[in-house]
Amino acid sequence: MKAIDTGLKPKERADVARELSKALADSYALYLKTHGYHWNVRGPEFFSLHNLLEQQYREIWAALDEIAERIRALGELAPQSASAFANLTSIKDGDPEKDSSEMLKELIKDHGVVIATARAALDAADEVGDEASVDLMTVRLAAHEKAAWMLRSSLGER
Repeated sequence: MKAIDTGLKPKERADVARELSKALADSYALYLKTHGYHWNVRGPEFFSLHNLLEQQYREIWAALDEIAERIRALGELAPQSASAFANLTSIKDGDPEKDSSEMLKELIKDHGVVIATARAALDAADEVGDEASVDLMTVRLAAHEKAAWMLRSSLGER
């Protein structure tokens, strides 16, 4: 097999891929929770929240592929099993019994987790000069910051 030549050393690629794998796992957990809350949200704001959560889970779903493909471009295998994701994420499963306000508060907190994970991956990529991963994580940061803002605004918060 021919060596991968990205200008990064194998250890640098592996280190960045490890951080990207955490971002992938956190994003996947947030996707699952957002999708589940989309199904189970109820109350007077049902329609608007149902639609907002659908927009958000669809956006996260598309990003999952981008993150996994970046891990592969770095020459590493992307995690793919439920147990692998569970071992890499700190985001807890959602509870469909929660009211809409509690669901949104939990999602805001979880976007914060993904933001922190994306920042760690961005820092690891920046440290070794992996501009492609930096760019990807910059886009993800902006997306999660916007999603958290929309959820906060839906609760009447800043």
